[in-house]
Amino acid sequence: MVRDAKKLKKKAKKLRFESLDGKVARPEIDRLVEEVIGRVADKWTLLLLEALAQHGVVRFSRLAELVGGISQKMLTQTLRQMEADGFVTRTVYPVVPPKVEYKLTKLGESLGAAFCGVWEWAEKNYEEVEQRRAEYAVRMKQD
Repeated sequence: MVRDAKKLKKKAKKLRFESLDGKVARPEIDRLVEEVIGRVADKWTLLLLEALAQHGVVRFSRLAELVGGISQKMLTQTLRQMEADGFVTRTVYPVVPPKVEYKLTKLGESLGAAFCGVWEWAEKNYEEVEQRRAEYAVRMKQD
């Protein structure tokens, strides 16, 4: 039985992106997509992309207000990762108290545009999702 499980594991291939014309993405492209989805699927990154898209150049404390509910530590970590990935630029002004501003790069703008469809989808499908959730909750109570 253990041998069979090992055979199945060896035979199972990792999911790869395939375009409509049947072209399979290179492994490095698949890795990048997985990394970006992992980061953007994080709600804070997506919300920060939207806040910066709507408000342009924004100070750290203002971003915390716009996003709401994010801790200072999480905001710092998320912005640092977004900066490392090239999605935002960080400008520090040598004043007291320190003034730090963030702005989307062209890369960040294009990523935000790519995920804008999530909001459009949610707006279009909100009622149906809520209905399905309610139906599911009723079924679970009956079981």
